[in-house]
Amino acid sequence: MTNPNNPLFWRDSRMPHVELRKIDDGRKVCYAPHSHTHWSLGAITAGESTFRYRHDQYHINTGNLVLMNPDWVHACNPIDDQPWAYLMLYVDADWLTHLRYAAGLLEAPRWQDIPTAVITDPVWYEGYCRMAACLLDSQRDLLDKQTEVVEYLSALMHELAGQPAQPLPKAPASLQELAAYLDDHATEEISLDDLCDRSGYSPGHLIRAFKQHFGLTPHAYLINRRIQLGQRELKQGTPIAEAAQNAGFSDQPHFQRTFKRLVAATPNQYRQSLLNQQVDATDGE
Repeated sequence: MTNPNNPLFWRDSRMPHVELRKIDDGRKVCYAPHSHTHWSLGAITAGESTFRYRHDQYHINTGNLVLMNPDWVHACNPIDDQPWAYLMLYVDADWLTHLRYAAGLLEAPRWQDIPTAVITDPVWYEGYCRMAACLLDSQRDLLDKQTEVVEYLSALMHELAGQPAQPLPKAPASLQELAAYLDDHATEEISLDDLCDRSGYSPGHLIRAFKQHFGLTPHAYLINRRIQLGQRELKQGTPIAEAAQNAGFSDQPHFQRTFKRLVAATPNQYRQSLLNQQVDATDGE
């Protein structure tokens, strides 16, 4: 029997561009500031919480939606141990870019940040909950689920397209190159001296400038990337110890502690929930 306090992750290998997370008791869930490579859309289904998004902070309540661009640092956390619950949809940024471009909402097939952080209109909340209920229902057909996701996200993208774009200030080329270097070498040991040598920045200036543009220090950025690699490994069914090693962690306990801090679930909870979804899908065939 599933523990109601454990996070539920819905995923279907036939729909690899979306993943849904369901939390019934958000008091048990606390996040450190982090970011994702995908676009995220959450719904507060009960209670209230704080939503930190880059340099802003919002007080969000039942019926609110929160939106997070790829690589924008954020964190949602409970208020004074008050109960709250939420759903979170993670959408592959390339897939969503194609959806927006095919709909004529982008001039080129390249990701464009969405300026909206919070939506309070109940129409969009209710539609989100219907879509989530469809995904979580093992009796609904694949075509039904695909249709719900595409229809809802297409309509939402049209709704948001009329809002003025507020892109992130572009980081200097030297910092963009450093971020790309960290992405490509996330599993390796990297020193601050290495980064200073590559950029020409002094240590203090490098840390301040990097955090200003990316929302995280170079070390926090590196750890965030390693956790993303670990999630990818777990989705593929890799054993936890092997996933930790492949993601660049020196030992499994360090991986588990860091994973819980950034994902607000243990690696076992994350992996087991995905395995349970695969079993349910097999049973329904």
